Amino acid sequence: MIVRYTLQAISFAFLLAACAGGKKAAEVPVQPAPAEQRPAWVSARPVDPDFYIGIGLASKNRPGAMEAAKESALNDLASEISVTVEGNSLLYTLESKEHFNETFTGTIKTSSNESMEGFERAGTWENASEYWVYFRLSKAEHARLKAEKRADAVHIAMDYRTRSQQSIAAGAMREAFDQGLRALIALKAYWGENDRVEIDGQQVPIVNALYADLQKLTSGVRIQVLPERCALSYANRFKGELLISATYTGKSNAKALVQMPLFISYAGVGGMVTELKSTNADGNAITTIQRVNVAASPLEVLVKLHLDEMISRELDRTLVNTLVSGLTVPVTHVVIDLVMPTVRMRATETNLGVSFSGAGVAQAVREELTNHGFRFVDRNADADLLLDLRAASRKGTESNGFFTAYLDVSYDLRDRRTNEVVKEGGKHNVKGVQLNYEKAGLESFKKARPEIRIELISGIMNAFQ
Repeated sequence: MIVRYTLQAISFAFLLAACAGGKKAAEVPVQPAPAEQRPAWVSARPVDPDFYIGIGLASKNRPGAMEAAKESALNDLASEISVTVEGNSLLYTLESKEHFNETFTGTIKTSSNESMEGFERAGTWENASEYWVYFRLSKAEHARLKAEKRADAVHIAMDYRTRSQQSIAAGAMREAFDQGLRALIALKAYWGENDRVEIDGQQVPIVNALYADLQKLTSGVRIQVLPERCALSYANRFKGELLISATYTGKSNAKALVQMPLFISYAGVGGMVTELKSTNADGNAITTIQRVNVAASPLEVLVKLHLDEMISRELDRTLVNTLVSGLTVPVTHVVIDLVMPTVRMRATETNLGVSFSGAGVAQAVREELTNHGFRFVDRNADADLLLDLRAASRKGTESNGFFTAYLDVSYDLRDRRTNEVVKEGGKHNVKGVQLNYEKAGLESFKKARPEIRIELISGIMNAFQ
């Protein structure tokens, strides 16, 4: 019976549905979705005189939306903490001198998010597409933490300063400069401020005082070179030694500087010669000047404090190089007095066996050596060097009305006093082609002259340098 009643009920329900098939169903009105309930800090940025505010937003379409929103909030929070560059502060001075560009000063002025402390998360909110974060930082707490950090930094800086003064008193310029530099870097976050501390019994802006210490270190260096002029001549084979002394003139008597790096440079025959030296335990260093480019102007040796070598490789080079670029670096210029040797030249030149005294190789050699400072004399007794030059052309072949001649050049350069060969060499088979043999021989002389200037003269110049 239960089954039968159930089937009848189902049949009746189908019958009703069939009867109603031709009628339009009644419409039920659609209710609008309720509006998102956004927190007030999402709808409008909060304003609180006691807190710095940071609001961050990230789309959920990007990976790591939550972390991105937090980073955005921290950036926003950091931008609220205004940093002013006080007049006469170190950073203000460096900006005025254009030693720092905008990107660099921005790095100094704004604390990084990684070092930001004391902030709290005041709220988060999200919907289907966005993630929001709200950070805030108590201004009073921020001031307290900043004061603690400043006090710690000042303590570190003053310790470095004390060690720097002890080092320079011992003549250790390299260590003194490194410690003075580290003292200044310890206060990097406060370069835009004029915080005062007591130094040597006076209240002074500490950052400016530390920078002045660096200036005093470098400007107090004295570099003396003996002899005061570098005399190079054939008598000393164009080699000369210079004795370099480095001292520091501070509040007390001059102090010899040990292991102080020096940069030495002058124009050599193959380009600029640079040498790095360090002073010994007596504050001295010796360098040898040789193979000088006689055509260089000015003809001098430059000796200076090698500041780059006093900067530790572990420090931020971009930061430090910009910082020390305004320091006074002591430089000494030593004039090179170059006395070229006297030469007596004996030349024998023939064109196809006939003595030749025109524009030959000998004339080219004389002109080139004169241009390099050599002095020609007429007597052997007045000469430092004796140059014997031989140039002779000879007939080659004739073809279709064109004649060929070949020129052979040889020379030897000897020391007049010892008769030792200083340099010898030659140039052979220099080819000349013309309409007859005589002109072909002259053509070979003409072609040889520039080659002799380049090859033989350079050989002579290198022989005694």
